[in-house]
Amino acid sequence: MVTGASSGIGSAAARLFAEEGAAVVLMARRKERLEGLAEEIGAAGGRVAWVAGDVTDPEDVRRTVRTAVERFGGLDAAFNNAGQAAAGGDLHLTDDAVYEQVMDANVRGVWNCLRAQVPVMLEGGGGSIVNTSSVAGLLATGACASYVAAKHAVIGLTKAAAAQYGERGIRVNALVVGNTRTEMLEGVLAQAPELEEQFLLRPVQKRLAAPREIAETAAWLCSDRSRFTTGASVQVDGGWTAV
Repeated sequence: MVTGASSGIGSAAARLFAEEGAAVVLMARRKERLEGLAEEIGAAGGRVAWVAGDVTDPEDVRRTVRTAVERFGGLDAAFNNAGQAAAGGDLHLTDDAVYEQVMDANVRGVWNCLRAQVPVMLEGGGGSIVNTSSVAGLLATGACASYVAAKHAVIGLTKAAAAQYGERGIRVNALVVGNTRTEMLEGVLAQAPELEEQFLLRPVQKRLAAPREIAETAAWLCSDRSRFTTGASVQVDGGWTAV
């Protein structure tokens, strides 16, 4: 199961998971994008289903999990990638609506996914869950304060879930993602173009990631190759947090 699958890291992950032999269930709000991606994966021989929905709606999430069970017999791995960024600015000047929207998309969305995915994985004998956080989950990066708070919360949820379900066969990890050339980032830069220079200066590699580079680590964490890794915040950030 991949949320936020209609673009960026999510669509790159969906393609990669399918290439590696996984049956993928795609979830995002943009129906047309999902249909196109599903057709592409299917044409390449992949097994795929999709659900148009919003991770902030618990029923949409449950419907996606049910689709995985009904179409493919269970849920072995989940990449909870959907989220929303916002441009920086003074905390005291940020509208409550921005706070609520960013927290809902990034924290409530992961919460809803965990609550729907964990019972199915417990019934199936375990699984692996990967939640997308950010370098803003470790540091104040200049992003909107609500986004920094939300991505810190994703790491907290990840650790709590890993601790609670580790003995029952479910691994839960977080990706600490650096700046990646996605539509979401382009939207932030459109609002605050001065951030691009900061984004390029901080990582030791002095570049932005391609979505596929992030997806590669998500695939490793979802697979049995990382079977002794849980509760981790895996930094895929080009060295942003190294300095």
